Amino acid sequence: MMKQQLRDELKKAMLARDAVKTSVLRMLLSAIQYFEIKKGGAGYEATDEDVLIVIAKEAKQHKDSIEQFSAGGRQDLVDKEKKELEILQAYLPAQMGEEEIRKLVIDAIKQTGASSPNDMGKVMGALMSKVKGKADGGLVSKIVREKLGK
Repeated sequence: MMKQQLRDELKKAMLARDAVKTSVLRMLLSAIQYFEIKKGGAGYEATDEDVLIVIAKEAKQHKDSIEQFSAGGRQDLVDKEKKELEILQAYLPAQMGEEEIRKLVIDAIKQTGASSPNDMGKVMGALMSKVKGKADGGLVSKIVREKLGK
């Protein structure tokens, strides 16, 4: 199970005195525990899919922080966030390329019969189950908007 793998990685990072990785894994395990409590209380155990959702959410937060710190001219914080993001991305499945996403978007538009920007919700609904955790939702949304002429 992925959660146990993260715990094992945390132990290794602590023994290796890798402060950044230790910090990231502690934060991640805490976020997973919070997710479990929100989802079903003390008895709920996160599935591997749940863990991937949490990792993707944390990665997105780091990307957003990098943008904010860059805009604020805080290169020291940008570097820290990038190191942490690299560690998080190591636990995510390989991300889809833009071309692959474009093909899925075209298929989803055909499948749903979407023809205007008003149909974006239908297309996104059909797509997200296929790209969950494997593609940035913002990029997927941008491509769908582009294809629907928004």
